[in-house]
Amino acid sequence: MRVRLAATILFSLAPIPAAAQEGIPLALDYRAAQRRLLERSDAVAASDANVRGKALQAGATRSLGRPEIDVEAQLLDYQKTLYLPLGSLAPVAESFGIADPLRFRRQETAVRPIVTATVPLYTGGQIAGTKAGARAQLDQARAERQAAIDKALLQLVQAYYGQQLAEQALGVRRDVLAGLERHLSDATKLEREQFISRAQRLQAQVARDDAAREYEKAIADLATANAALAGLLRAPQGIRPVTPLFVDSQPLDPLERYKAQALDTHPELDRLRALEAQAEAGVTIEQSKQRPTVYGFGQYNFDRQDSLLTDPDWSVGIGLRYKLASGLGRAQAVEAARQTAAQANAGLREARTQIEMGVTKAWNEAEAARRRFLLLDSALDSSNENLRLQRLSYREQQATSLDVIDAELGLGRTCVQRAQAAYDYVMALAQLLDLSGQIAHLPDYVARADKEVP
Repeated sequence: MRVRLAATILFSLAPIPAAAQEGIPLALDYRAAQRRLLERSDAVAASDANVRGKALQAGATRSLGRPEIDVEAQLLDYQKTLYLPLGSLAPVAESFGIADPLRFRRQETAVRPIVTATVPLYTGGQIAGTKAGARAQLDQARAERQAAIDKALLQLVQAYYGQQLAEQALGVRRDVLAGLERHLSDATKLEREQFISRAQRLQAQVARDDAAREYEKAIADLATANAALAGLLRAPQGIRPVTPLFVDSQPLDPLERYKAQALDTHPELDRLRALEAQAEAGVTIEQSKQRPTVYGFGQYNFDRQDSLLTDPDWSVGIGLRYKLASGLGRAQAVEAARQTAAQANAGLREARTQIEMGVTKAWNEAEAARRRFLLLDSALDSSNENLRLQRLSYREQQATSLDVIDAELGLGRTCVQRAQAAYDYVMALAQLLDLSGQIAHLPDYVARADKEVP
């Protein structure tokens, strides 16, 4: 009850960011906070833009292999000299003063409008490699977007329930301080009536001062947590989380199930698979440079009257191009691409191992936190009863001031440990879901939890 009361009056006591003072904090349950984050996160928006860009690039490669048509217009100022041998007519022409061969010179300005069409018939795999590389880049962008979403959601869990933990800690510290202040007041009266020694009253004073310092620290911690959550959700007025810390008393699903889901859906594995596909496409492209290319072409001249003598009116044909020598070692380039593919494959295998280890660690931590929380449930009842008995015994001079202080601090410690165990459970569960590609489903786990820290 006292913890709930402390949480209720929290925002009137704890300092909050200046921007949050402009209005009432926005009350959000976790599902609504998750939805708001995905709508307003700049990191997610940037990832979305990246996916759209890569999708457009992949779409642009679909037309590779279709004819390319170029329109070219040239403005020429030219001179052309022709020589015509007269052959057997040379003696006759010579009698008329005509030299052999005849020389014609033409000088003028002309416009050459030409349309050229080319179509690749065989590229050695370059087009297929380019298309495959573009698709792999799109897959990588999608995996990176999912990773950005999962990272943002994990940050939200930490900030949202971190503020809840800070509220719990502040409530406990306030209760402890209030209890020790009452104890100090009682001790002061008993000292005045000479029922206890000055040393016992000083013990109560020191304990009360320590509690005051812990309370001030809890206020500062909550202000920091509030600022973090408000910034994450782009809420200058502040956020008041209404979904409490929770624990499901039932054990988690088997570890192997989470491992299987992680290996199937983790975005980092999808990203590395996309990088591996890009590397394989790079090998194909480098190999294509060692092969000839075959293409068909056609050309049409729209101005035949002013065309050069060497220019055809139209032409069609098939061409073959093969590079005999290059300044770049093509064999080494192919081998380098193969090594890049091997690197991506090795990275994928290493990532699988690390993810399996991470899933195991998170699963064990979640189970340990769950069991610790359940044990602290009974400890909380014992601590409350112990404090009640120590206070009664102290008034009857059957217990010392130190006994009451220890009982008060013990209750506070149990409350904090219980809230911390719930927070540890939530964070371990979030990390487990993140590694297995399911962190967006955390609200479902919240809904079926049967233990809460109000």
